[in-house]
Amino acid sequence: MMDINEIQTFLPHRYPFLFVDRVTDVESGVLIKGYKNVSYNEYFFEGHFPGMPIMPGVLVIEALAQISGILGFVTTNKKPSDDLVHYFAGSNKVRFKRPVVPGDQIILESRLIAAKHNIWKFDCRALVDNEVACVAEIMTAERER
Repeated sequence: MMDINEIQTFLPHRYPFLFVDRVTDVESGVLIKGYKNVSYNEYFFEGHFPGMPIMPGVLVIEALAQISGILGFVTTNKKPSDDLVHYFAGSNKVRFKRPVVPGDQIILESRLIAAKHNIWKFDCRALVDNEVACVAEIMTAERER
């Protein structure tokens, strides 16, 4: 289990672009689970969409990429302070199944599929109330800063 302080040792992201609030389960080289609490006070709801707030899908994907990056760092026993970053390198098979709205808690799950030549591939899901909100294959690239 990781709280926000430990998460910040694995991710270079900070407010307002840190989208992982807690890691609840991690198995090095296999999988990671965590969550993002979605508040009405999030900056993006002001414009997306007024009167009908929906979390932008690209930010759900970003949350999945961030939790996947944590799994990459845990797996290699490294941290961004080692002058490394897991850059978001791509996504495939992205599908949005339900909107994410204020008050939701997004459960983030990422399972390592492969890691070759510093390119990491993950099978990811975002769930709200046990319903799939988004699925995607996420790729990160481990690179020096």
